[in-house]
Amino acid sequence: MTTFSITINGRAYGPAEISDDLSMNDFLREHLGLTGTKFGCGAGQCLSCAVIVDDADGASYTSPTCIAAAASFNGKAIRTVEGHAKDGQLSVLQKAFIVHFAFQCGYCTAGFLNEAQVLLERLAKKPIPRAELEKTVAEALDGHLCRCTGYIKYHEAVLDVILADPKRYLA
Repeated sequence: MTTFSITINGRAYGPAEISDDLSMNDFLREHLGLTGTKFGCGAGQCLSCAVIVDDADGASYTSPTCIAAAASFNGKAIRTVEGHAKDGQLSVLQKAFIVHFAFQCGYCTAGFLNEAQVLLERLAKKPIPRAELEKTVAEALDGHLCRCTGYIKYHEAVLDVILADPKRYLA
């Protein structure tokens, strides 16, 4: 057993005792009812289970939850797909996913959404030249698997968000 505390979508949880073999995915889904984070391959390969981890220095990255013990997130701050909408309003990125119908079954959407959000935040801090945009989006979303082959629509949605606010994301 491990004493565990975490901040999820800005809300503190714990301290609580959790089993050392409890996965973060099971903690989110079974203990907190945050079912937006999916369990896909169970091997950390499809990334439908990815959540955003926010470091104290302001950096953010995604991490799979299906192969990671909940205890390994002790003391961290994370965001799940449930944290994107604010005050009942979808984020700009969520709206773009809908406009582009960037999902079919939706199983992989949470992972893509979290990865794209990390990319947007990175570009807002360090804009890139327009010529590097498509490659940067492709590299950011690489590794996320979609069995419905919705890749192009995910990429188009992210590109539209960036191109709609070029002063924020492009150098």
